[in-house]
Amino acid sequence: MALRCSSSWIPGENKRFKDALAIYSEDTPDQFLKIARAVGSKTVEEVMRHYKALEKDIIKIETDQVPLPNYNVIGREKR
Repeated sequence: MALRCSSSWIPGENKRFKDALAIYSEDTPDQFLKIARAVGSKTVEEVMRHYKALEKDIIKIETDQVPLPNYNVIGREKR
């Protein structure tokens, strides 16, 4: 049975990825292999790319490079 190789991640895969990240730290031998096995449908290379993209997003957030959404409060009356 061949593994599905895709650059897109469905919500369930992303959840399994995040859960595996919580279990397998950077100190874990073969961290990305173990995460890929936990996700079940991604290769080690796909997991590594997803991790690098997550790192880049975190850096952008932490350095205020991501604009905050404009939240409009619905149903709130001016006083």
